[in-house]
Amino acid sequence: MSLYNPSRDQARQFLFDAWAKFKQHSPLSDLEKIAVEVMQMHPEYHTILDAPERYMQQQYFPEQGETNPFLHLSLHLSVIEQISINQPIGIGQIYEKLKLKHGDQHMAQHDILDCLAETIWQSQRNKTPLDSAHYFGLLQQRAAA
Repeated sequence: MSLYNPSRDQARQFLFDAWAKFKQHSPLSDLEKIAVEVMQMHPEYHTILDAPERYMQQQYFPEQGETNPFLHLSLHLSVIEQISINQPIGIGQIYEKLKLKHGDQHMAQHDILDCLAETIWQSQRNKTPLDSAHYFGLLQQRAAA
């Protein structure tokens, strides 16, 4: 699996495998531990994670109000990594402000996740690279609100 650009199926398989290992009490890698923490924050996805044969190829259509659980979990992992390396610079401080605002790390991550998702969506829609300045501006707005 490519570390930096996994295919959709590779990313999904990673999540399925980490969840299965967790449920079997098998040793987990550091990344799998983080993924399982995120999965535990989302019990609404447990039935999906328990059925890889059914959900590996499942399509999700946001325009029909569907949330892609694999994308959601993967965005959480991206946000956690960004916070851990403070990239973009200042995201760690914004995360701390959001945790104080919400009194909850999960809700703070969701604020950041929403900003990241919007930035990715704009990049895809406009066929341009990710705009890190726009992303950081959205983060600052969330922290200030």
